Amino acid sequence: MKINLQLLLAVLLLAGISLPAAAQKTVGLDNWFNREIHGKTGKIFHYTWDDSANSGFSQLGGIFQKQGARLATIAEKPTPKKLAQLGVYIIVDPDTTTENPNPNYVTAEDVKTISKWVKAGGVLLLMANDGPNCEFTHFNKLAGAFGFQFHPLTLNPVTGRNWEMGAETNLPDHPLFKGVSKIYLKEVAPITLSGKARAVLTDGDGKSIFIAETSYGKGHVLAIGDPWLYNEYIGHSRLTEDFENGQAAENLCSYLLGLSKK
Repeated sequence: MKINLQLLLAVLLLAGISLPAAAQKTVGLDNWFNREIHGKTGKIFHYTWDDSANSGFSQLGGIFQKQGARLATIAEKPTPKKLAQLGVYIIVDPDTTTENPNPNYVTAEDVKTISKWVKAGGVLLLMANDGPNCEFTHFNKLAGAFGFQFHPLTLNPVTGRNWEMGAETNLPDHPLFKGVSKIYLKEVAPITLSGKARAVLTDGDGKSIFIAETSYGKGHVLAIGDPWLYNEYIGHSRLTEDFENGQAAENLCSYLLGLSKK
């Protein structure tokens, strides 16, 4: 049985039934630029909705769903038609040739397509990785369209279980950190800014930018120098109880969905 969603929404509104903030919003996670194949299983993994191991985003996806959003995997080249279905688009850690022998690099056409979508009201989250683990040259062509440049360095290196090496406590007054006093963010690529882009989170020394954002037309772009909230470090399966990455993840999802106008 097929349900006419627009008709259903109209009926609910006429009945005075309120809808969650994320109603009808779809969060698309890229699996084109990041498309790693597991050496043993032969399956796609690493920063995907379906990956429930430490390397996946299944827990973050669950938070989006809890907040009323739908999840989608964008396993092909982004097109205007595909992006038009999304309220939020997330691109994480594009492949190097070490991770994928035939990586799909960001092209000039991709930059044009994605920029046009953001300008019309899309919300884009760009998440890099530290120096050896991310393709920077092509990814920065997309990031640069919004005033960001990720640098192939490794800040906040963490040895073993010395979690405090990745602690950030000087958190700004920003929706991402509402009710949060301590997060874990390790092995981060710093960001430099141009144009209207502005810093959100800087390292303890105040010199290195870890998170930044900008408005772009009717849309918004958030840039983070690390995949950050994947399963391994979203809760307390490894981190001690004083880290609040779980709450930060709730805030991130709420923030992105709130910015989305679709």
